[in-house]
Amino acid sequence: MTATTVLTARALLLDMDGTLVNSDGPTERVWRRWAAAQGLDGDAVMSVVHGRQGQASMAALLPDRPMEENHRDNARLLAEESADMDGVVPVAGGAEFLASLAAVPHALVTSAPLRLAERRMAAAGLPVPSARVTAESVGASKPDPEGFLKGAAELGVPAADCVVFEDSEAGIRAGLAAGMQVVGIGPRARAHGPTVQVDDLTRVRVSRADDGTVTLHIG
Repeated sequence: MTATTVLTARALLLDMDGTLVNSDGPTERVWRRWAAAQGLDGDAVMSVVHGRQGQASMAALLPDRPMEENHRDNARLLAEESADMDGVVPVAGGAEFLASLAAVPHALVTSAPLRLAERRMAAAGLPVPSARVTAESVGASKPDPEGFLKGAAELGVPAADCVVFEDSEAGIRAGLAAGMQVVGIGPRARAHGPTVQVDDLTRVRVSRADDGTVTLHIG
């Protein structure tokens, strides 16, 4: 029997790619083309890019490259990603999980810009939460905790009372740095020390008490 972990919170902060939406197909296609053009190993590039804004990934991979060039390349890659929805689907349990949050304060906190987030969520058949922190909202990319701290502030909930849902190393590090518990979703999350890890969102059950306490049964 699989053990169940119980977490409590007052609000949930949700990453998008790899957490609510499986967008690995277009991400792999776009970034491996970029890697080849830079003479970089594709696998090494893919180990860095998940969870980060594109220009931050480029800066980590090519530290001597001017940031202006990274921003130009990132704008081009975002246009390519926004045009490629082939294979974008919800993570298993994603629709049911979001439906269960109707009475639960929650926000989307993604490194994607709003246009790409809206397109990917629509392609996966998922609603975009009304509270959202996107690439345009922050000055620093994950693993900086800024995005999660802004999500908590937008919901009016102390950081310590939020639980983050994430799949990537950068996102898990950001959630933990914000002082939040982190539910790792999918196999990528396992190696990066989330509070608890599950294969997908079918393993998460959410309830909310009259006093506003949100209880998560995970496993």
